[in-house]
Amino acid sequence: MGLLLALPPAMGLLLGALAAAGRLVRLAPVVTSVLVLGVGVTLVAQRDTVGLGGGLLRADALSAYMLALVGAVGLTATWGGLAPREPGPADAARRRYAALVCVFLAAMSLAVLTDNLGVLWIAVEATTIATAFLVGHHGTRRSLEAAWKYVVLGSVGVAIALLGTVLLYAAARAAGEPTLSWTVLASGRLALDPGLVKVAVGLAVLGFATKAGLAPMHSWLPDAHSQAPAPVSGLMSGVLLAVAFYAILRVQAVADVVIGGSFVRGLLLSAGLLSLAVAGALILRQRDYKRLLAYSSIEHLGILAVGAAIGGRVAVAAVLLHALGHGLAKATVFVVSGRILASEGTTTIADVHGLLARRPQLAVPFVAAIAALLGFPPFALFFSEVAIVVAGWQAGLGLAMGVVLVLLLVVFAGLARATAAMVLGPPDGPTGPLPAGARGPMLPLALALTATAVAGFLTIPLGDVLTAAAQAVGA
Repeated sequence: MGLLLALPPAMGLLLGALAAAGRLVRLAPVVTSVLVLGVGVTLVAQRDTVGLGGGLLRADALSAYMLALVGAVGLTATWGGLAPREPGPADAARRRYAALVCVFLAAMSLAVLTDNLGVLWIAVEATTIATAFLVGHHGTRRSLEAAWKYVVLGSVGVAIALLGTVLLYAAARAAGEPTLSWTVLASGRLALDPGLVKVAVGLAVLGFATKAGLAPMHSWLPDAHSQAPAPVSGLMSGVLLAVAFYAILRVQAVADVVIGGSFVRGLLLSAGLLSLAVAGALILRQRDYKRLLAYSSIEHLGILAVGAAIGGRVAVAAVLLHALGHGLAKATVFVVSGRILASEGTTTIADVHGLLARRPQLAVPFVAAIAALLGFPPFALFFSEVAIVVAGWQAGLGLAMGVVLVLLLVVFAGLARATAAMVLGPPDGPTGPLPAGARGPMLPLALALTATAVAGFLTIPLGDVLTAAAQAVGA
């Protein structure tokens, strides 16, 4: 069973190399996603902690859940984003794109499977390198500008996280056991210097929060997500941000043991509320639907931060359910947004009208995914948001939960208004058959939305999986 841990990152790199060489170009990202999902589901069903390489790789309940999340969102984005088959051999741009997506998936898999904070940092940095080229894939001035902005700000964030990781290693070394194993660091058996750990944890949380797109370190996110190809936007928004937040949860578990929970919880609560406020303010005045979806990601990461700040088994389990629901819905809506762009030729909200009458095959999944993101029942985000608010109220954070509800209403109004403007109204745009670039498989999108709709009702076995995953970080 331990050998399964090496399979996703190793096979992801192998398939990426094959794609770069011109083989399996079209299907390599899909095959990689299927492989990651299969291993993740197997580890979740195993329900035992599995290790490999002397503890370098380790899958507990949280790691297994996150790996399955990477695979599920990856499959939705890559399969749903499959373009129609083109005659002839793939050109260099298509080979490079497929290879980088495979490397991206491999790096995220390694990030959630390692038991070493240093390797986790390396994997997160590898995602930055891979996605920087993917953001600039189209080669336009705006996409290249977004890629450079992403590289600069993302690198600053991971550099700060590296400094925090080094300081954690220094604290462990001073305690007599030089290690970066988060299992050992969070065990409580090392006499770590609380002052040094506090500085290290603060830097690590700040650095990984930049990668996760939490305000005020969010400025790279709207440009990168709006300029990347639609499947890549779905991967970045749906799962890369969740992987960066996973790193925060691991660091928080160490802080809770050494310095108590109040420090990190204060940071996360402040960042969560600020992210919700920033997202709400900018969504209301947004005119580009891809940037609108990017700001929605900041909102949902804010919800995750608030849930992690509340702590406790219910809140953390709700955070993990929210990550799943958001990932599947956001990958779906970004894939559909790419098809809308191919059909309408614009990302400006004001220039898209009457999609429901003209392009129902685009409007229906778009509206369904937006409904999921807005937390309509029966979608999973309804249950996760209710659970987080209730847990916060019970934890004595009633005022903060009131602010959360108000800001969620603001986001709801902005997203609902923009969606209605696009799908309703007279059919005054292109009609007839969809252009080739606007076509793609509907089955992965339907499966993702169905999974999001039923996940909240699966108390057994999903509830047990979420509880075990929450316990893995001390909740």
